[in-house]
Amino acid sequence: MSGVLAAAYPTEAHERAANAITDYFASRDETDAVLLTNSCARGKATPDSCLDMQVFVPTKAVATVEEDWRRFAAESGAIAALYGAGRFSELHLDVWDGVVVPGVIDDEGFDYLEVSVGNLFVYSVPLFTRGDRFERLADEWLPFYGDELRGERLEAARWFVLDNNLERIPWFVGRELYFQAFDRFYRAFQGFLLGLHVARRTYPLAYNKWIREQVAERLGLPDLYERLPRLFELDRFESRALEAKAKELRDLVDEYVVL
Repeated sequence: MSGVLAAAYPTEAHERAANAITDYFASRDETDAVLLTNSCARGKATPDSCLDMQVFVPTKAVATVEEDWRRFAAESGAIAALYGAGRFSELHLDVWDGVVVPGVIDDEGFDYLEVSVGNLFVYSVPLFTRGDRFERLADEWLPFYGDELRGERLEAARWFVLDNNLERIPWFVGRELYFQAFDRFYRAFQGFLLGLHVARRTYPLAYNKWIREQVAERLGLPDLYERLPRLFELDRFESRALEAKAKELRDLVDEYVVL
């Protein structure tokens, strides 16, 4: 778990709202943990950023606690003030049991297992905990999940990138379906980031932002990062350029997404 992170709020409104929310849930016997997540937890938030929080309660208590929470939120002045702190500032809060279940990687896309675990148990700041349930939930996933699941996820990630998406790009380009080819390319790129993190037993933050931080800094691969923006540099969109970019990404998969 993240013992080195500390809450860093971009405005007083963000901090007041977080404190009011924490106090509210701490007063309830059902609450196991209140977590600050995402940008505020990692010191990256701006006044326009959302306040992201997660609240763990026992499964049987979720519905009741969530209903009571909604009534409290609707009447809270601190939460109302948050929405005026910045252009996009708002509250994202989930009340649930904290039980993470692996999903699937198939032709429609992939689940966010690794991102969820990372943002819950690695990159979060616990603002309140009661008992040891939060630690027990975290222990199921840290420092990384087991080798059997890792092998399955890595193989599925490679299939998703190579066979399910990159393999189709020449076909779409040949039919002049350039936007569809690009859509497949971007899906493949996100699958590459998934596989890259699984190969290195590291939980990611996201697949569409903080890419430099994740690849160059957290994974310690600055040379690889320098190759990634160039994948999206096209001289002419309506051309066969994406086929060459697909080949470059395929080579990166074979180099970095391996057991």
